[in-house]
Amino acid sequence: MYLLRQPEDKVQKFSNALLAARSQVGQCQKCFHLSAEPECEICRNLERSEDQICVVADSRDLIALERTREYKGLYHVLGGLISPMDGISPELLEVSSLIKRVDQYQTKEVILALTPSVEGDTTSLYLARLLKPFTQVSRIAYGLPVGSELEYADEVTLTRALEGRRSMD
Repeated sequence: MYLLRQPEDKVQKFSNALLAARSQVGQCQKCFHLSAEPECEICRNLERSEDQICVVADSRDLIALERTREYKGLYHVLGGLISPMDGISPELLEVSSLIKRVDQYQTKEVILALTPSVEGDTTSLYLARLLKPFTQVSRIAYGLPVGSELEYADEVTLTRALEGRRSMD
């Protein structure tokens, strides 16, 4: 509705900007994150630790993790999750490039940051089995969102919150 009320020249500029972004933005050749350059800003950053690779399903997940400003390693964007029901097999994802990258750079840890769902769990188990001969594999903890009530949490969330608990030092 907002765009319909704007002057035509403003809508045209916006449309041109969208088309330019669509044609200029591609994927990083190293991690497959969105990038207008052959290598994304994260992969070019020499201050990032090359010992860790955090695996995410898509660039939105990478951006969410970057907002925390806590993770200082590199990323690998799979381009989705394994989902036989939707016809998405490991061959359609960036799995082989991840294995090559971990082996080539002798990565010390791969952190799986995939959605806690049937597809995310399937993909995590598949990747862990493939990666364990090369490196340590971990998975992000899942639990309760800040401010939520225990009585409203489902059993799986509560179980994972208990499993991912940490000592209070």
